[in-house]
Amino acid sequence: MKLLSALVLSLISFVSLADDGSRLWLKYDLIQDEAYRKSVQKAFRQIIVLDQTETTQVAADELQKALSGFTGKTISINNSPANKSIVLKLGSDPRIQKNEGFTISSTSKGAEIISPSDEGLLYGAFALIRRIQTGQSLDFELAESPKVQVRMLNHWDNANGTVERGYAGSSIWKWFELPYRIDPRYIEYARANASIGINAASINNVNASSRFLTAEYLEKIKAVADVLRPYGIKVFISVNFRSPRTLGGLETSDPLDPGVRQWWKYKTEEIHRYIPDFGGYLVKANSEGEPGPQDYGRTHADGANMLADAMKGHEGVVIWRAFVYEADPNGDRFKEAFNQFKPLDGTFHPKVIVQVKNGPIDFMPREPFHPMFGVFPKTPLAMEFQITQEYLGHSTHLTYLAPMFEEVLDSDTYAKGEGSTVGKVIDGSLNNYQVTVMAGVANTGSDANWTGHPFGQSNWYAFGRLAWDHTLSSEQIAEEWTKMTLTKKPKAVKEVVDLMMKSHPTYVKYTYPLGLAHMMGEGHHYGPQPWLEKSGRPDWTSVYYHRTAKDGIGFDRTGGMSDALSLYSPDVQKAWGDPQTMDLNYLLWFHHLDWDYELPTGKTVWNELMTRYYQGVDEVEELQKQWNSLKPYIDQEIFENVKGRLAIQHKEALWWRDSCYLYFKQFSEKPLPVGLEEPKRTLEDVKELEHIYHLR
Repeated sequence: MKLLSALVLSLISFVSLADDGSRLWLKYDLIQDEAYRKSVQKAFRQIIVLDQTETTQVAADELQKALSGFTGKTISINNSPANKSIVLKLGSDPRIQKNEGFTISSTSKGAEIISPSDEGLLYGAFALIRRIQTGQSLDFELAESPKVQVRMLNHWDNANGTVERGYAGSSIWKWFELPYRIDPRYIEYARANASIGINAASINNVNASSRFLTAEYLEKIKAVADVLRPYGIKVFISVNFRSPRTLGGLETSDPLDPGVRQWWKYKTEEIHRYIPDFGGYLVKANSEGEPGPQDYGRTHADGANMLADAMKGHEGVVIWRAFVYEADPNGDRFKEAFNQFKPLDGTFHPKVIVQVKNGPIDFMPREPFHPMFGVFPKTPLAMEFQITQEYLGHSTHLTYLAPMFEEVLDSDTYAKGEGSTVGKVIDGSLNNYQVTVMAGVANTGSDANWTGHPFGQSNWYAFGRLAWDHTLSSEQIAEEWTKMTLTKKPKAVKEVVDLMMKSHPTYVKYTYPLGLAHMMGEGHHYGPQPWLEKSGRPDWTSVYYHRTAKDGIGFDRTGGMSDALSLYSPDVQKAWGDPQTMDLNYLLWFHHLDWDYELPTGKTVWNELMTRYYQGVDEVEELQKQWNSLKPYIDQEIFENVKGRLAIQHKEALWWRDSCYLYFKQFSEKPLPVGLEEPKRTLEDVKELEHIYHLR
């Protein structure tokens, strides 16, 4: 009998430890620190909702679920004041700067959360939960307001259930089941987003199908919008610019054609009958083969303004993506968006926001900030980050992206003197934008843990936190996420945060050191292919970007191959114009240098490049050792998951290193720096790996 009891207890213990990651960072487990748990029990015994709405009820329910889990005690919800309570109260406070802002005040009677909006009360509730989850003092005053108004996930999800650049399974949207069955994960998705302040979701691919504008799909989207609404999340739809022809039977989609303009007005009114609080349209036009106003000799402003006119009388906006480029073998894709959009600044409708990727090419692992951020004072610019790791190892490489996001947001454009950071452009404070947006291409999918790689969750979390407040540090965000998701043991937390902070620089070293870019496998964007010289268009090749030759490597954008550096302010040009003083992480973005050119590090370009490739591989080995040391502190299922993926990462770091060394060596004709060992395979061997990948 004793043996049976011991076995049962062992099984219970095993089951309780197993964690498939589905709860994300919303893990409301019993607080193990007894003293802290008792202090939480003493401080908060019930939840009081003074202003009853659907959203305040969601906030109260979340607090109840969290506190009951944290304390092991049942916490009640009431609507009349009582001692030792958390009070949710609609009201004003001079410390609240925006409608969604909130204050939290701890008192002898408990805590009071105040906001002018029920969404603000929801964000305040999650802020208090986060504070308890991370073990902070319960004696505090807190006032927060979001720095950006629209904090959005862009889903690249298709009607057939696939996800473009998605690495965590199929789409979370079950279009074939909607509107008759609501998947419970929609609610979990809404909870997760609300907990980090995300308040908008564009639910379909920017390479949009017109089908999403049909009555059949509007009914489905309505069902999703109804689930997300109580969590403060508005739905946006990505639209195909040719829809008046494909759906309406018109002969044209010319934005200046009266019939086309009327069609969009009717369609917009129809959408609002399904979704009264419709967020607006997201548009990819005249980019990578997508239709747009230039098909009819019109400008991007003509197309965007037509849709904005259709939105008159409604609160929604039009977000027009600036990711455009011509297929010019003699041009520089770096300059394309700037050249097409800069002349249009000031011509866009007030409801239009131009969405710009963080860098001028395409979500590369490390890019200089986009030059448009320094020269668009009259038109609101939205930031577009990529959370899904299209060029950052998909879901097999551990790459924490907050430092990359932070690096871009903290970059100084010098548009109005020193301190004119990209973050201040995006939050509207620099140019007095009336509408502000930060978007992130989502990494969610149908995998149990949502993001494929367990650490992929940290990038979703970090994006939300930075969209709410871009002045937060990457370290702070990593520490929060670690304590809420993996472990609260101080030593282990410190090690995990250190590992996370090193991961992005490590990835860059073994893939794109010194400012190299766009050398990934064709089409699938996975693994190295620096030798790619033929594709559907020249700027989809690798050689277009690295310009490797006998005389050196890199893309001269200081006036030789291109004058792209001139698109930036004089201060930025000075910072990046001299290879002896500039940040070497951007070196080959702007300079074509001889292999023997001596860098400030004391090494030649060749030796520095190869040293970094080899260091990257060594650092992955260190990440593996560091993770293995954390085994006693991490759930077994999560530990083994990450351990396996780190093994894949090491193998593929070697693939990147060997491929780039063996390819570039053909041009440099130089040996490896002293102390580095030759690969055990040939260039033909690594090229064969690319062929095998294409066969998958």
